[in-house]
Amino acid sequence: MPGDMLTKQAGQLETVWDAVFPELLRALPDELARLDQVLDAPQVLKQFEQHWGRAKLHVGRPSIPMVTYVRLIAPKHRSGWGYERLVRQAVDSFHLRRFCRISILDEIPDESTVRKLTRRLGPELVDDLTREVVKLALKERGFRVRAMRCDSTVLESDIRYPTDCGLASDAVKVLARAARKLRAAIPGLTGKVRNRGRAAGRRIRELNRSLARRTGEAKREVQRLTEAVAELAKASMGQARRLLEEAKQSATSLGGSSPRQAARAIAELEEMIGLSGKVVEQIRQRFAGEKIAERLVSLFDPDARPIRKGKRPNPNQFGQMTQYAEFTANTRRGARGLLVPPILAPGNAHEDTLLPETVAEVMALNLRPPEAVFDRGFTTRATLAAMAELGSKVFIAGSAKNEGSRRTRKRLASHRVGCEGRIAHLKREYGGGRSRLR
Repeated sequence: MPGDMLTKQAGQLETVWDAVFPELLRALPDELARLDQVLDAPQVLKQFEQHWGRAKLHVGRPSIPMVTYVRLIAPKHRSGWGYERLVRQAVDSFHLRRFCRISILDEIPDESTVRKLTRRLGPELVDDLTREVVKLALKERGFRVRAMRCDSTVLESDIRYPTDCGLASDAVKVLARAARKLRAAIPGLTGKVRNRGRAAGRRIRELNRSLARRTGEAKREVQRLTEAVAELAKASMGQARRLLEEAKQSATSLGGSSPRQAARAIAELEEMIGLSGKVVEQIRQRFAGEKIAERLVSLFDPDARPIRKGKRPNPNQFGQMTQYAEFTANTRRGARGLLVPPILAPGNAHEDTLLPETVAEVMALNLRPPEAVFDRGFTTRATLAAMAELGSKVFIAGSAKNEGSRRTRKRLASHRVGCEGRIAHLKREYGGGRSRLR
């Protein structure tokens, strides 16, 4: 997708059919109307233009306007829709069409176009847009920061529960798929990777049947079948390596646009070989009783890690630690404010580890909260050291070193609890519970 042309703007196109509809249909709902005002700011499109690059703005085949893209993505993440459902909703909703600046006579962009643009633009653009919205709120709305509350949670990956057998089976399938792409990009390759997915599936079904037996033989049977699937993955890796070497030798003689396609296919197969090798090594380490560092839980989201929080409904989670910082204008009950771009870290990172990055983000936005509240997961010494540059009065729940009167401590403790509700709200209403951006 790097060669696609992204145009800057698309106005609200009025047709003769728009005059037929009543005002009730033409007027946007309150939430979309407020969001429409924010996205109309020129700073939003400026971030897109800078991120895309002036050299690539007018090259490639025509794509969709920036305005349409950003207005499609906003309700997608607001509602937690997938790309296909987003397109279906836009087709059926007249309000969503008007919000996205798509005329009733025009077609809705295909889901693959929106998905590839999202992958092309990347998460850095989302952070830049968040910073611009915060600056707009501070400048135009006169928002004055009174307090900061900070907490961490798990951003779960959009993957199924990982097992050694399942990962090895995935490795067999993705190696065969990546090899097919490579053979299509470089014609004339003689090597190939056999798809051993059916053989792996038979062993997984046999493993599931053996788990029903509550005997000592079941454990030995599970080990035997898991190692059998790992052997299938090793065989596919051997074929993939030979195909990769042949492809690297043949890619140098390709002309036109083929070298770029071949380079992408080679890079994908090379990455999958490395990840598959890690899966096979994890299986060996597990049955050898060795400790596994940086355990891989998904071939499709390599940054995800197992995180054990010990919570009763969901003791094991798979994803990344995320730290949110919210800034409010007061500490009264029900206070709502601004969120800065969250900080991500792989694995079960401690909250103190993420706090310096959060403080750096806060300082970059020139926010100086007089008060800052944290939960008991933050240690006093590390928190005070990280917050020293901001000069905020620090309150840590459960700490005996909190300063201020009893009334002040009670007020800040009550304000801190609101961060739990804010995180729950982000997970429930804004897709913060599971990452679907991949």
